[in-house]
Amino acid sequence: MRPRAARRVLPAVACGLGLLVLATAVPLRYRVQPAENVGSDLVSRLAAGVPDIAAAPGDRHGRVVRPVKLAIPDIGVAARVVPTGLDSRGEFALPSTVDTVAWYRLGPGLGELTGSVVLGGHVDDSEKDEGAFFRLRLLTPGAWIIVGADDGHGRAYRVVGREEYPKSEIDLRRYFSTTGIPRLTLITCGGSFDDESKTYQDNVVVTAVPVPGAS
Repeated sequence: MRPRAARRVLPAVACGLGLLVLATAVPLRYRVQPAENVGSDLVSRLAAGVPDIAAAPGDRHGRVVRPVKLAIPDIGVAARVVPTGLDSRGEFALPSTVDTVAWYRLGPGLGELTGSVVLGGHVDDSEKDEGAFFRLRLLTPGAWIIVGADDGHGRAYRVVGREEYPKSEIDLRRYFSTTGIPRLTLITCGGSFDDESKTYQDNVVVTAVPVPGAS
């Protein structure tokens, strides 16, 4: 296990865009319309450690529990989860295949008493195939997320927030954090597509909290 100090590293969130979308791809903005932000105030309170909703507490004892599977029934996600850290540019490294999701292993694992478990996924690829998080921006509060773990137990979460920010303005401390109320953070790209840089301009972030009594 890495020293706790090393697990506080904040990445630059750029979605591993060296392989995400090439100029020949149809930008996401033409296929999925953005939705308004919801739950931003609540997400801020969770990050600050101020609970005002019914959420299950963390229960971590001993080793870090790794997420290995992700299911989001409302948007048809059923994906494998792999651990990653930072790439050579200091960015959150995403998998080489768009149907796989990354867990930021330098942050908390499942069931920890505090902090944000971060999962990142692609929107699409240069062949115009939809990525695991292609429809992430369509999630609404109340949607269920099920995360399978390497201890053989699933964890259930309920969506409480969906936000979209320009990448230059996103506050990474709010999402890549070892403090605050236990929560799950899903992150991908969104917004308009820049043909010159071959990147989307925004990040879409969904926040969910553990469901009491559910597994």
